Amino acid sequence: MKEIKYKSYLKSFDQKNVSIIVGLLTVLAGLLFFSLLRDTDQLITHAQANALYTENKIQKVIIDEPYIRLLGTEGRYKIYKEAINQNAFFSKYPVEVRQESGVMYNLIFLSIVLSVLGSVFWFARQKGLGQTKEFRGGLSDANELPAYEPVQALASKVKFSDVAGIKDVKEELEEIIDFLKEPQKYRELDIRLPKGVLLVGPPGVGKTLISKAVAGEAGVPFFYQSGASFVHIYVGMGAKRVSELFRKAKQMAPSIIFIDEIDAVGKSRGEFRNDEREATLNQLLTEMDGFEESSGVIVIGATNKIDVLDEALLRAGRFDRRIHISLPDLQERVKTLELYLINKPNEVDVQQVARMTVGFNSAALSTLTNEAAIFAMREGRKVVKTDDFEAVKEKVLLGKRKILSFTEEERAIQARYQGAKALISTWLDVEFEKIGIVNSRFMAQDHEILSKTQLLSRIKVYLAGSIATKMHYNEQFTNASADISKAKKLAYKVIHEYGMGENFIITPDQEEQLLRESASAVTSLLGTLSQALNEMTEYLLVHENIAQEECREILREMF
Repeated sequence: MKEIKYKSYLKSFDQKNVSIIVGLLTVLAGLLFFSLLRDTDQLITHAQANALYTENKIQKVIIDEPYIRLLGTEGRYKIYKEAINQNAFFSKYPVEVRQESGVMYNLIFLSIVLSVLGSVFWFARQKGLGQTKEFRGGLSDANELPAYEPVQALASKVKFSDVAGIKDVKEELEEIIDFLKEPQKYRELDIRLPKGVLLVGPPGVGKTLISKAVAGEAGVPFFYQSGASFVHIYVGMGAKRVSELFRKAKQMAPSIIFIDEIDAVGKSRGEFRNDEREATLNQLLTEMDGFEESSGVIVIGATNKIDVLDEALLRAGRFDRRIHISLPDLQERVKTLELYLINKPNEVDVQQVARMTVGFNSAALSTLTNEAAIFAMREGRKVVKTDDFEAVKEKVLLGKRKILSFTEEERAIQARYQGAKALISTWLDVEFEKIGIVNSRFMAQDHEILSKTQLLSRIKVYLAGSIATKMHYNEQFTNASADISKAKKLAYKVIHEYGMGENFIITPDQEEQLLRESASAVTSLLGTLSQALNEMTEYLLVHENIAQEECREILREMF
């Protein structure tokens, strides 16, 4: 009996010893693996690398993806490969491409094998002892959080020549490109550029392409992130990703951060709380406050829902420059189609195609051009013709991409509708940038105090289109619904919020009376200015857009 107990004790002792030895070997292999791979080189910025280059403090350049390592007279440094002018560094200093030695690979392989063996032995022993890990209803620790793709910089090859029909937008972005190219010039004059630029416009107008063109023109790293990629079900993951994004961008400055669909993370914080989204938004606000205007990092956001963005995101010092991108007008569609057809053999009347694609955005024009080329190929032709566009237009309109487009009759109705708004706006001094067949771009109200006359003028502009089409066609149309809704809301504010009614005691019919009086005044004006309205309607049918100065010129010719 004693001998059996002694053998059992020896067996248990041997198992324990083997377990300890394997554990120690695993730890030793891990330490060896860590010491071999530990990176002690100092990570530096673009500006620091340029300083070393200028002061000739570099002895050798080592290419070690994703870094360029600089062996200097005062230490060893590393910088992300895309963050420096590689041609300049490679031409001035000796270059070495790092190759891992066979010994290191063997050691790494040995450490992995030992680690696996140790893990297998430990698992088998634990299972034998009947020890199981309890399920705790969720993630056991922070290390078990789901992994995500690391933030990577892109090198954009898109230029403004690849983007057609955005002349006004290009002009607004020119100084930002110049700043990214030569930031020192601006720092010397203590000029501060906006930290953030917000591109506002409907889907498909090319907001992402424009931001890539800015990065391509400036020749700087481009970080692309979708707003939705920040919103995780695990609290803290979105904020961590935002922090990492800004850290990488600062390291590779000058650079551009582009956040597409920023409304996914930047929605106004209201009654419907979402702790993860709010934590992510707070981190974004903190990061934007945490770097200087001269840091060389520009944040570009894109949205088609600016009205839902949190006020804190739009305040001065964050996204304080907003660029509105509208649907392309006739001439912009012509240029866009010419760009898409440049590599396609064609006999296309671009003007005719542009006229029949009112309301198409850039993405829709790209789809239409591609579908026309496919149709021509199916017909056995090697040249795209105008008829091919007409053949596939309905397919694009009724397919997955639903696009606002008009028949010739609808186009005439809309031209008169928008022409009346342009006429009344000009007559009553309601400022606008331009009014087109498919959109209106009024100037934002930047006054804290508005008069009742100014508010009533705005109501009259909202009513002008529906009154003009009713006078001309003796009919009402659905295109007036949005403007009539705006007129009603503003009339409600005039009476209820601003207390601008005839009496301080509000009666139910005061709003209706105000709207009736405004409609009567507009009807009288349109009757007096009918010739000007006809001219503005014709102008819109030809050019699709009319500026306020052009409206003033038409009115001057009459009086």
